Amino acid sequence: MEIGGFQKFSLIDYPGGICATIFARGCNFRCPYCHNPELVYPDLYNPCIPEEEVWAFLDKRRGKLDAVTLTGGEPTLQSDLAEAIRRIRARGFRVKLDTNGSRPEVLQHLIDENLLDYIAMDVKGPLEKYASLSGSTRAASAIPASIEAIKASGIEYEFRTTVLKSLLSREDILQIGRLIGKAHRYVLQRFKPAGNLRESFPSDENFMSADLESLQKMLAKNILYVKVR
Repeated sequence: MEIGGFQKFSLIDYPGGICATIFARGCNFRCPYCHNPELVYPDLYNPCIPEEEVWAFLDKRRGKLDAVTLTGGEPTLQSDLAEAIRRIRARGFRVKLDTNGSRPEVLQHLIDENLLDYIAMDVKGPLEKYASLSGSTRAASAIPASIEAIKASGIEYEFRTTVLKSLLSREDILQIGRLIGKAHRYVLQRFKPAGNLRESFPSDENFMSADLESLQKMLAKNILYVKVR
């Protein structure tokens, strides 16, 4: 894997567990609110972290960490992702994958091989807005297949959306709720204005808490668990 970053300890990246987080380098999206531009733009790349350093650390943390989260960037772009996951699981760790859902065939392969314990997929917006939100003209065609693969997988999962007023309206967010159907878990993520691909956002970009609570109640009519984070 091309490992662009490695966090040795996290209490928030794997639900209910303590994990290490591996950041894959490279992404096929250009979301304006992305907070890891050094993993997205090649001219911002730092040298890759040698895999053996990561494996050596994980060897020492057996019995002390519960899981490893693979995020990015976009991990499904890594040609040896399945092999890396096998190496992680061979050390006794559960595996969570963070993905943008752009490569449903890779996602389905990982599911079929029973390599994942948790999947978190970012749903950027309604399908008709995907080109503008992701910077990819082909993204929208892949998203429904990834959503359905995750829902049918039998694996714990969540869908999540970063919400900004300038990019998504209330109706857009409700439309995302319809897109993911009767999903088990959906997270509305407040935008964090720090280190984003787009240099600045107006100060009123975030929805007010009352607006998010209203959306949460409306979405919960068809989704088992809706959380604002």
